[in-house]
Amino acid sequence: MNWLLLCVLLISVVEILSVSRENFKTCDQSGFCKRHRAMQPGSSPYVVLMDSIKIFESSTVELQILNTKNNVRLLLQVSALKDNTARVKINELDPIKKRYEIPVGDALVGEPKLQNMKVLERTDGSITLGFEDNKILITSKPFRIDFINNDEAVVSINTQGLLKFEHYRKKETPPAQEETADGQESDTNNEEQQEGGDEAGEENKEETPQEEEESGMWEETFKNFHDSKPFGPSSVGMDVSFPGFEHVYGIPQHADSFALKTTKSTDPYRLFNLDVFEYELYNPMALYGSIPVMMAHNEKRTVGIFWHNAAETWIDISSNTADKNFLSKMADLVNGGSNEIPQTDTHWMSESGVIDIFIMLGPSAHDVYYQYAQLTGTTNLPPLFGISYHQCRWNYNDQEDVKNVDANFDLYDIPYDVIWLDIEHTDGKRYFTWDGEKFPNSEEMINNVAAKGRKMVTIVDPHLKRDDNFAVYKEAKDLDHMVKNKDGNEYDGWCWPGSSSWPDFTNPEVRRWWATKFLLDNYKGSTPALFTWNDMNEPSVFNGPEITFHKDVIHMDGFENRDMHNLYGQYVLQATSEGLLLRSENKERPFVLSRAFFAGSQRYGAIWTGDNMGEWGHLKISLPMLLSINLAGVTFSGADVGGFFKNPDAELLTRWYQAGAFQPFFRAHAHIDTKRREPYIQPEENMKIIRQAIIARYSYLPLWYTLFYEGETKGIAPMRPLWVEYPADKNTFTMDDEYLLGTSLLVKPITEQGQTGTQVYFPGQNELWYDVETFKLYNGGQSVYVDAPLSKIPVFQRGGSIVPRKLRIRRSSSLMVHDPFTLIVCLDKKESAKGNLYVDDYHSFNYRRGEYLHREFTFDQNEFRSQSVDVHGNISTKEWIEKIIVVGLNKEPSKAVLNVKGKEPQILQWEYSSYDKELIIRKPGVNIATDFSIQLS
Repeated sequence: MNWLLLCVLLISVVEILSVSRENFKTCDQSGFCKRHRAMQPGSSPYVVLMDSIKIFESSTVELQILNTKNNVRLLLQVSALKDNTARVKINELDPIKKRYEIPVGDALVGEPKLQNMKVLERTDGSITLGFEDNKILITSKPFRIDFINNDEAVVSINTQGLLKFEHYRKKETPPAQEETADGQESDTNNEEQQEGGDEAGEENKEETPQEEEESGMWEETFKNFHDSKPFGPSSVGMDVSFPGFEHVYGIPQHADSFALKTTKSTDPYRLFNLDVFEYELYNPMALYGSIPVMMAHNEKRTVGIFWHNAAETWIDISSNTADKNFLSKMADLVNGGSNEIPQTDTHWMSESGVIDIFIMLGPSAHDVYYQYAQLTGTTNLPPLFGISYHQCRWNYNDQEDVKNVDANFDLYDIPYDVIWLDIEHTDGKRYFTWDGEKFPNSEEMINNVAAKGRKMVTIVDPHLKRDDNFAVYKEAKDLDHMVKNKDGNEYDGWCWPGSSSWPDFTNPEVRRWWATKFLLDNYKGSTPALFTWNDMNEPSVFNGPEITFHKDVIHMDGFENRDMHNLYGQYVLQATSEGLLLRSENKERPFVLSRAFFAGSQRYGAIWTGDNMGEWGHLKISLPMLLSINLAGVTFSGADVGGFFKNPDAELLTRWYQAGAFQPFFRAHAHIDTKRREPYIQPEENMKIIRQAIIARYSYLPLWYTLFYEGETKGIAPMRPLWVEYPADKNTFTMDDEYLLGTSLLVKPITEQGQTGTQVYFPGQNELWYDVETFKLYNGGQSVYVDAPLSKIPVFQRGGSIVPRKLRIRRSSSLMVHDPFTLIVCLDKKESAKGNLYVDDYHSFNYRRGEYLHREFTFDQNEFRSQSVDVHGNISTKEWIEKIIVVGLNKEPSKAVLNVKGKEPQILQWEYSSYDKELIIRKPGVNIATDFSIQLS
């Protein structure tokens, strides 16, 4: 690289590091968004041609839609799907160019399963379809669709008349007008139409009039970047309303509240994967990932939609309740309140593709989670080390540094499972390589870490240094695997190595090629204990528009990046995950972390919230951000503990560790320019508290592992908002500073500086909640001030639950796999409780062949029972039960008798505290796979 190019690159990087909103578009600077948003609610120009109806296999209805302004026809398909879901798809009837549709198997896990649907009523102006407890009413003029469940409309499409479908067309130069002999312009077309009367008018309906052209339709410029738009305008948009719903959630990723806000006076929420350093809080700007999934919830039901489109997308939100004017509110007061049904209206706008909406009709939140999982898949059960604690930094300097960090965790008795290496470990930012001076014997380094049951992760980004001496780049270039620019040549952009090119991961052949790079023979210096981190895969292009690809970059089959931009990062993640599977011959579960993501990314790995800052506001915003990402199916997710940028003080770092210990993905990470902040170099008091937070994480690994298993099988998120489990409690609908882990734990992290206590809302009028450290009792249905000095994170176990824990903490999770369980039984008001535990080998796919245990625990009428939930699962394990703690037992027992089939009853040792009503049963000594009971008398 010459010095001039290097200087320009460094200037570019500095500009990125001091990012401002000016680097990223607003809706007004995005031509298609501006056009769609300029539309006013009202009568739609689109009508359904009722005589065009076709019915396929009793599950899909096809109709044509006519745009009465330009006579363009669209094809409408409405289908009933299994699991109480419907699909609405709108495409051009006869496009001059194929429009991009996401291939089945990419976002969707497969072709959705259809179910029978009946025609209930048909008139000249509408048709009513029925399936399960639902009706679908399609109205002809103006076009709209209403989804009705048990006689209540729950989702409505195009009620505001904002459907806009920009059909492909050829750019035409207006023909020169002819002049008559006297110099006057003639209007031949008008004369012919007048002469032909109505008959000629009918003929002209089949023609497509030239629409009035607006700025940005055929080319567009942002800052100094030109977008050629060779195929012209092709955007699609439509409004989706949720009658009866005041609150909607989802559409990550945004650094904003969990309950989405009205965008009446702001930009719409934007979905466009971007590298946004030091992102701002509480605004709708796009970030690293995009999942176009939204849920609406009220006290009666939950519904959701999935906008199946990977192009840049903007979503406007308006709430009739939130947007009421002053006079209407005054009228409500005068009239003693209003019976008006609340409604949230949303407006979805995408730059290209087709309209493809899945309507998930619930009726419960658990149902919607499952319905969405049937479409895009679930989070695969991670290996146990993946959900343990990860230690990362940009960058650990060399092998000696790695050795010292590893040794210090042992010296200070702090468990961890994975140590990470960032870009500086490579040979000149050439991925799949090592810096020979800093890491001369990488295999030995990895093996030394693995000897303690630990793993390593190295970063592998998608940009390849343009260097013919770099074998991976040279091979990709020779195989013609690279993304092309608008002229058909290899795309050249700047990233960490300087001049770079990007493999076209949209091509399955390229993904298969990339996967082979992870084989041990290809990735020299790697071992089976090395796993992968995909960063910069939005993709980040330092000298590109908005720090990413030009939109007219060309992918497989001639489609542009504008068509599938939000999928690129997921394709990188998929190819990397498949590479690790290939390496182990599909025997070992992979671990991959990705920064960019889309719908379906949960099938391939974990994600994190990107380059946050070491500030209290970023700790606080991590809660709603992760709740939103979990709601949208990507449940293996977390935020960088301590913040990536800046230097958090000891208090903030301590509180962040406490929060991170109770989030799905638990990793500390920091920028290369920050001070070292490993736990063991903190002030002694803080170090001890951080150590206890990490130890708490390890003690709850049995619960986390069980929740992730339930997530794979049922689609439900481990981290969930309170209203999922308490759907009728309106107090929880906008709450995002506390959350549930499964149904058993309530977590309220401390996110304010100097805070030594907090208000905790305990849901459930008849519920009991127990502090997990002291077993102090709180009644549900109220908000209570709870002391929370620096040493404490407020976490509470629900009365009526049984939580499995492992209290013998070792240096890594793999060394704990044969250790015994302690079962924490917190009783409800009826002195009963239940819970479950999932066990397998914690790393392979053998569980999918039945090598697992799924146990159910119950306590009722003074009897504890353990039995198998799933007769299909069976595995031999050394894990046993060391202790059972029963909390909330009002009467001291006189005896505890263990009963195991085929064995003599055994009297167990126990002790009881009348002060906190706690019974401790010591050493039942029963293997976890054994059915048994303990009778108290």
